[in-house]
Amino acid sequence: MRTATRLINSIIVFIASNLYGFYVISKRIDDVLFIAFFAIVFILINIFPSYHGRRFQTALLRVCNSGNELLIIFLISSTLSAAYIVFLGFSIHTQSFLPWSINLLIALIAELIVFWNGIIRVYLTSKQLYVKWRVIGALAGWIPVVNLFVLLKIIGIVHSETWFENKKILTNEARKAERICSTKYPLLLVHGVFFRDFKYLNYWGRIPTELMKNGATVFYGNQQSALSSEACGKEIAERIRQVLIESGAKKVNIIAHSKGGLDCRCAISQFGAENCVASLTTINTPHRGCIFADYLLSKIPKKVSNSLAKNYNRALIKFGDTNPDFLAAVRDLTANSCRKMNDAILDSPSVYYQSVGSKLNRATGGRLPLNLSYPLVRHFDGPNDGLVSTESFKWGEKCQMVTVKGRRGISHGDMIDLYRENIKGFDVREFYVELVHDLKLRGF
Repeated sequence: MRTATRLINSIIVFIASNLYGFYVISKRIDDVLFIAFFAIVFILINIFPSYHGRRFQTALLRVCNSGNELLIIFLISSTLSAAYIVFLGFSIHTQSFLPWSINLLIALIAELIVFWNGIIRVYLTSKQLYVKWRVIGALAGWIPVVNLFVLLKIIGIVHSETWFENKKILTNEARKAERICSTKYPLLLVHGVFFRDFKYLNYWGRIPTELMKNGATVFYGNQQSALSSEACGKEIAERIRQVLIESGAKKVNIIAHSKGGLDCRCAISQFGAENCVASLTTINTPHRGCIFADYLLSKIPKKVSNSLAKNYNRALIKFGDTNPDFLAAVRDLTANSCRKMNDAILDSPSVYYQSVGSKLNRATGGRLPLNLSYPLVRHFDGPNDGLVSTESFKWGEKCQMVTVKGRRGISHGDMIDLYRENIKGFDVREFYVELVHDLKLRGF
């Protein structure tokens, strides 16, 4: 039904765009009502291009989908118009080319109205095109043939986005009453190194909102971004006690990413937080460190590393850290430091430990800068997520390995929805919903 409606709309746009040409050939299309009918329908298609738009749960998705429908209609109708204009040219080759030129101009204007109507809607509402495809679309739009392939790519991205996001809304609505993420204890999300918890730029992307839609209570670690694991662990232990006071809960479930996992292990075992923590789930945490970090620290001249640290510390202060220590944070990520930490700090028997890690399949599967670091980490540490090896992240009673088939894989940043990207074969938001649901089933 959707395909048939789309085809009918495309044919109507094609006819409306070439009414003058039809008149030139047949000399019969001179009925004002006939012309008015196609003009009105043309306008209506540009306003309401999709009969199934009502299926979408938000206005944003409806606008985005309608824009995509217009781009599909444009592709079909402009192809028909191009073929007809060529035919028209041969049909009147012995006559004046003025009628042909007039039809060409009218058809061009009509098709451009449909195209710009669609592309503006899509550019303003799509979240998966990002800057990349918007820029490529703008540049390639002037290159014949290439612009066709780019337009098809844009249509494909937006189509997947609208239907995927709409399905997620319906799924959450259907299970809303179940509150599958309403764990016994609240969640504490702990960030990794060189990042902070900002109010309007969430470190965890779209994940917290998805968890809360399914009943979760969420708090954030709020530790400084660049300190030793010991110093961060002390801050996190204090934060845990603060969360318990705010929530009235007896314990928390911690989900910690990257170095945040090391920080939380310190908080639990060194700063008395073990009785306040029900579970610790580490995400892509380098529990055994990164050999390539040892290599870099040993090769970079001390003068250069001190200068680099000074500049980073100065920048981190501007982002909210009070006393950042860049080098201390980096040293705690080395294999040598993690080996010492693992020997000195034992897991608490009263806390449930589990870990999750991911793997990039190729360097090109990651985004900057992870696509650059991947080959270096692979040389020293083996298969990795762009920063952490697949052997280093394993910790606790349960370990999960995440990746997808093909060339892409799942990066260190993908695991916290850093890029807000819908990845084929891996729904990061649903992954965390299932992760937290499992904690609930375990009684945490």
